[in-house]
Amino acid sequence: MTPREQDTVTLDVPVSEGTRVFLNFSVSLEDGSEVDSNFGGEPVNFVVGDGSLLPGFERLLFGMAPGQRQMFTVLPEDAFGQPNDNNVQVLAREHFDDDAELEVGLVFSFADAAGGELPGLIVAFDEEEVTVDFNHPLAGRTIHFDVLVHRVEPAELH
Repeated sequence: MTPREQDTVTLDVPVSEGTRVFLNFSVSLEDGSEVDSNFGGEPVNFVVGDGSLLPGFERLLFGMAPGQRQMFTVLPEDAFGQPNDNNVQVLAREHFDDDAELEVGLVFSFADAAGGELPGLIVAFDEEEVTVDFNHPLAGRTIHFDVLVHRVEPAELH
């Protein structure tokens, strides 16, 4: 196969397992408010299955070819899940610095068990306790996912 023929074959690869995908996307809510977008910028790329996209978003791309643009509606179960009451925790006020100015709606960063960072939203507080919601901010939300695939190529697996 000549290099030219190989280029032609590569360009005809649809999104599937074992491919690297170059795309522009936007994520918006049902009311039309945009949460994230890279339209107007360089495409991002990822290898299918590398964890860059939630599986529910990734599956929607399967079969898409370069040049295709589609708008998907993603239900909470396939996006960020439903809010879980167990993810709302009541912490003692003493766990917060004395000079920390708490406010409902403020996001604090907490250390998780693995030493990573976990954002938590302050939903209530008083002198004794602080109620923190650790659910993803988009949990329970239906998402509109607009995708333009630029290029799909076999992933180089090492």
